[in-house]
Amino acid sequence: MSEQHTRAFGFEGTWREYAPIALTNLLLIIVTLGIYRFWATTRTRKYLWSRTRFIDERLEWTGTPIELLIGFLIVLVLFGIPLFFINFGMQAMVLQGQAALAGILGLLAFSMIFYLYGVARLRMLRYRLSRTWWHGIRGGSDTKGWAYGWSYVWRSILGWMSLGLLVPWSMTSLWNDRWNAMSFGSHSFQSAAMPGQIFRRFLLFYLLPFILFIAILIAGFMGGGMLMTMGQMDPQTGPTPAFILFAFVLVMLIYGLIGLVALAFYAKFFRVAIGSLTLTTLEFEFNARTKDWVKLILGDIALVIGTLGVGYMFLSYRHWKFFITHLDAAGEISLSALTQSTTAEPGQGEGLADAFDMGAI
Repeated sequence: MSEQHTRAFGFEGTWREYAPIALTNLLLIIVTLGIYRFWATTRTRKYLWSRTRFIDERLEWTGTPIELLIGFLIVLVLFGIPLFFINFGMQAMVLQGQAALAGILGLLAFSMIFYLYGVARLRMLRYRLSRTWWHGIRGGSDTKGWAYGWSYVWRSILGWMSLGLLVPWSMTSLWNDRWNAMSFGSHSFQSAAMPGQIFRRFLLFYLLPFILFIAILIAGFMGGGMLMTMGQMDPQTGPTPAFILFAFVLVMLIYGLIGLVALAFYAKFFRVAIGSLTLTTLEFEFNARTKDWVKLILGDIALVIGTLGVGYMFLSYRHWKFFITHLDAAGEISLSALTQSTTAEPGQGEGLADAFDMGAI
């Protein structure tokens, strides 16, 4: 199938069309004390996938709420309950004067959670691809994720032990490993994101706190006397309300600037990571820049605050639309050569990812 002049991906839903689904989901989640959320997630995905076009055909979500429920229960029994008792065991050890042993047990528990978080990232992607259909073809992977969990642990630790300078390498290599383990139909994904492509943006984020700290020290030495002269600082009674307000605004500006630079790095990473992804002759692209992410986040905040929290149910719609709107692909794909995937279909949903509240949808 040759590339069309229009974008390969398109989203054809509307918030008015989605509103009855979101509001019904909210009501039923409240009435059932949260149990309905597995059904709510499935309804949301079915709608969003069915309004997403790739070339000439809309996607289809085939997952079920029972799969999500089973995945949640498995994680609860195998990991949630044991960690609950480990927490009580640690408290008992501390009360008995065995703080060192409690610390070791806590470290082991944290290590288990860290490892499972890595496993969850791969298994979430594997499950979602296996339930995404296009022209009757699905994706998937035969990789279970257990080995990837260990890679996630040691690469993350190495990234931060190098004073954080290897974080770009850790992020890109883990992204590559996840996607290189995936396939769609008979074709495997290939990802070759390089850390050098995002290192300069990361370095700006990395050095900004030090630059701001030095700038504040210099400003403090040079402007301290001026503040007292202006009445902002009284040497006898301490800070005045005006000085406290000034300090608060300054801190908010600093946090805002650091957050903006972090968002700029994340936007660059996402463009590079998706831009490195291929499927047979298809090459993917993601063109959302920092300003687009800022608009998305500010819109989310305004929506949730302006609706007193009700708008939270529309965030999944907004995030999916944002993702699809900025996603594109170029190249050719032959339907006659695209055969059904032979990868195993997971029998349950992304319980681990759900436990870690991972993913936009």
